[in-house]
Amino acid sequence: MARSAATRRNAVQHRPRPPRLPQDRPPRAVLDLGAVSTAPSCARAWTRQVLREWQLSVLSDTAELIVSELTTNAMLASRRLDRPFIRLILTLEHGELALSVHDYCPSTPEPRNAGDEHEDGRGLLLVEAVSSRSGWYTVDDGTPGKVVWAAVSG
Repeated sequence: MARSAATRRNAVQHRPRPPRLPQDRPPRAVLDLGAVSTAPSCARAWTRQVLREWQLSVLSDTAELIVSELTTNAMLASRRLDRPFIRLILTLEHGELALSVHDYCPSTPEPRNAGDEHEDGRGLLLVEAVSSRSGWYTVDDGTPGKVVWAAVSG
């Protein structure tokens, strides 16, 4: 039994400090989600936690609003496809937080003019209003779908 414990102890490598990212590499976090109704709330909670870890809690309200709108749109577009999942990516570079959502739906995102009585159709307009920049692009690595993104200055 002592031999087994010694073997395990030798297998674990002790590091006095956790490994760090290279200084020239911006912080990046990725979350894969199923295209299900709970995806937007999971994305908001995860975003809040990542921003807390990055010491950017001041951006949480705006970032959570953007993430909620983008993941809701992606979830609605993706759940009827054969690849019903989405990917959320947060990147911090040069004081700007980028929030990107990749879905596998080939249709282009288009803001709609929702009437006063409609509850939906304002998401992309809202994202545009609260972000410093926003847009979308098709993925050039052969993956189907698109990435919709927004940036917030810190």
